[in-house]
Amino acid sequence: MEGLHLTADLYQCNCSRELLINAERLAELCRRHTLGVGLTVVDEKWFTFPDHQGEPGGVTGMLLLAESHLAVHTWPERNGVTLDVYVCNYSADNSGKAERLMAELLADLKPGRSITNRLQRGSVDPNAPSEMVLEYLNEHSVYGYRATRRLDTRRTDYQLLEMFDTPQFGKLMRLDGHFMTSEREEWFYHECLVHPAAIAHPAPRRALIIGGGDGGAAEELLKHPTMERVTIAELDAGVVEAAREHLQAVHRGALNDPRVRIQIGDGFAFMRDTAERFDLVLLDLTDPETPAGPLYTPEAFASVKRVLNPGGAVALHIGTPVFEPEQVRRIAADLRAAFARVSCYGLYIPLYGAYWGLAVASDTLDPTTIGRAAVADRLTERGITGLQYYNADVHGALFALPNFYRALLRD
Repeated sequence: MEGLHLTADLYQCNCSRELLINAERLAELCRRHTLGVGLTVVDEKWFTFPDHQGEPGGVTGMLLLAESHLAVHTWPERNGVTLDVYVCNYSADNSGKAERLMAELLADLKPGRSITNRLQRGSVDPNAPSEMVLEYLNEHSVYGYRATRRLDTRRTDYQLLEMFDTPQFGKLMRLDGHFMTSEREEWFYHECLVHPAAIAHPAPRRALIIGGGDGGAAEELLKHPTMERVTIAELDAGVVEAAREHLQAVHRGALNDPRVRIQIGDGFAFMRDTAERFDLVLLDLTDPETPAGPLYTPEAFASVKRVLNPGGAVALHIGTPVFEPEQVRRIAADLRAAFARVSCYGLYIPLYGAYWGLAVASDTLDPTTIGRAAVADRLTERGITGLQYYNADVHGALFALPNFYRALLRD
């Protein structure tokens, strides 16, 4: 059962037209290449479809292999072909043979454009890596991680929640196909979302997190000894439930801390209705194309400004300037329209697969004006230790933007 499964969708094939309409010609080609790479044919079936509206029909066929199968389908009216090669690796690793067979067929069918996929199937070891979990950065780019186990898959009231165990990052949560957080690298994001603004503030006492149901941002806020109350306004109770069950290494008990209040419901509505005021607001959200979209708008930023105490600030991620430049430009412009001081910064976040943009916005607080010595003194005075990423040197470095990011923000 364990093996490699290759698929290919071929467009604008420039091969002999006979290969698309003649079952014998196509079967001979497939048989020759299959035997040539060392795979074993045990049976086969081919069929040519009848003419339709004066045009020849396509061919569908299969070679049954001792190692598994090769399947082919042609669409002569589109000069298209789909290929499917699956080999098991039970007695020997046949992956190389499958790769060579696919390459030989592509060479003869001569597609002008092709889309290929490579899947690992059916591990005999239930604890071995078994699933490649992918995320699209944009319509042109994708990345991912291998998962050993799928721990949880549920449709909450708002989104599809998946929890995986991965060799690279341990337990990992994904929402609607977007990676959110993981056990072993959450500090890249959470430390850098929280501490640049929190350290710049002389004594943060009350904080509001919109989103943040995994508890990672709350855990970082509670490291500041002046913090009296953290309110988490999380839309999806399912996220909090899954974090309690699977992500103790992310929240480290913060979800149960008496200083933390969890308010399930719409964060926008919470800001509209609350009479509380906060020193820090963190928009710890999913991306703008998700149910969190309304919280990346000028109307939402106006609500944030209303619930901030004098001297307060909001921190949020704004996307990747590499793969989402228009989104980054738009959110930064909307922040500048709402706040007198907007300080954008960035870092590479492994789980998110890219250099990522964040921002601190305020009418008075500017994290770029606090120097290295002052950051070091505040970390010491507040007894904040054990950080994995953020320190006095990193604070300033976060705001040292590469030229392409600076240019993007000027546009």
